[in-house]
Amino acid sequence: MAESMHPAASHHPPSFITAPGETDVLMVTMALILLFSVLLFGTLYFRLHSLPEHMAHKGKKIQLEIVAVLGLISLFTHMHIFWIAGLLLALIDLPDFGGPLNRIAGSAEKLAGLKPGEGLNEDPSQPSGDVAKHGVNANGDEAAGSSKKSATAAANRKERAHA
Repeated sequence: MAESMHPAASHHPPSFITAPGETDVLMVTMALILLFSVLLFGTLYFRLHSLPEHMAHKGKKIQLEIVAVLGLISLFTHMHIFWIAGLLLALIDLPDFGGPLNRIAGSAEKLAGLKPGEGLNEDPSQPSGDVAKHGVNANGDEAAGSSKKSATAAANRKERAHA
């Protein structure tokens, strides 16, 4: 290295200065540090964006899908308000309205004399298979030649349609 030095240069160069044709150790070290830091920052960034979703998943929240979508929207749009909304939704417990309403519906079906879930798919405007058996048309009127039992069944169906 001494032969190729410029006469105006210092005779004691720093250790990171390399001669032409040799490996630049400082540049290789800095490239590895840069690559590691970019990977670490990317991992941290994605982990932070998925934090509300992980919190909602651990707590078995009802609103998990909403929190996940808000996290994705904030990731792709870089609008942090969506991430904050997802974090708030992951932290709160929404009340379960479905459970009590299902219990109320089941009790109403029992009072109406239906089996559990039987009144779920019944359409009062369409005649069911039960109507054809008892000889009653869609309006609840008796067909010719039917008995009193079919009239009672028709009244029950009318009553269920209003329940």
